[in-house]
This record gives sequence, C-alpha cells and structure tokens, in this order.
Amino acid sequence: METSTVRNRLRDTIERAKRGAAERRAAADAAARDFGEFLQDRAIPLFRQLANALKVAGYPFVVNTPADSVTLVSERAASDTVELSLDTSGDEPHVILRTNRSRGRKRFESERPVGKGPISNLSDELLLEVLLKELEPFVEK
Repeated sequence: METSTVRNRLRDTIERAKRGAAERRAAADAAARDFGEFLQDRAIPLFRQLANALKVAGYPFVVNTPADSVTLVSERAASDTVELSLDTSGDEPHVILRTNRSRGRKRFESERPVGKGPISNLSDELLLEVLLKELEPFVEK
C-alpha cells in the first residue's frame, strides 16, 4: 500500500474522531443544561414528595441534593440510596438511576437508564413509575 494512501486515510480518521468528540462534548453540555433544569423543576420536588410519603408510611427517607444529582437516602441505613444523575460517558448522554441497598452484609447495586431520547421527553409519570419500582425492595421488609 502506498504511503500517501495510508497518510490520507489516517488524516481522515483523525479529523472524523475530532469532529465526533466535539459533537459529543456539545451534546453533553446541552444535556447537562437540560438536566439541571429537569432536576430543579421536576426531579427534586418529586423526590421530596416521595420522601414525605415514605416517612408518613413508616419508612424514613431524606433527600440530598449534591451537585448535579438528587438522592433519596434511608434514615435507617445510610447505604440504602436511590440516586438520579446524568451519565455523559457514552455516545449519547442519558439520565440514570443508581440504587444501593444492603441486607445484612450483602450489598446490592443496580444502575438503569430512565427513559430514552432527550431529557425533555422524560415525564413526571415515567420518573415516578421508575422510582416506585426501585423502591419496592426497600418497603417490602
């Protein structure tokens, strides 16, 4: 194979990779802005409503709002948590729900995406449905 052909193809690959990286960064920045609004306007209030309802039902939980996420934490076991955050590590940014819980010495961790597509497509109903499903193991005790 000719050296000029190898160089041209390498140059094309480098340019394509740089364009792709720039597009992913732009998409991640836009998703971070949208997720920030989603957190403040919809997710945090819903987490607080759930925490209040859980407390009334005899399952004391509190809401923590560290930077760029919201976490529901059990007051009985601080390692029992449900966290909503933005994952920008893949090709497309997406909202994920991480759950950590323990039973005795065993620890269970799970991570699942919440919805598909842009963050603006996430409805309150979908978020509530996913959260309630994740809370089942905490309230079955």
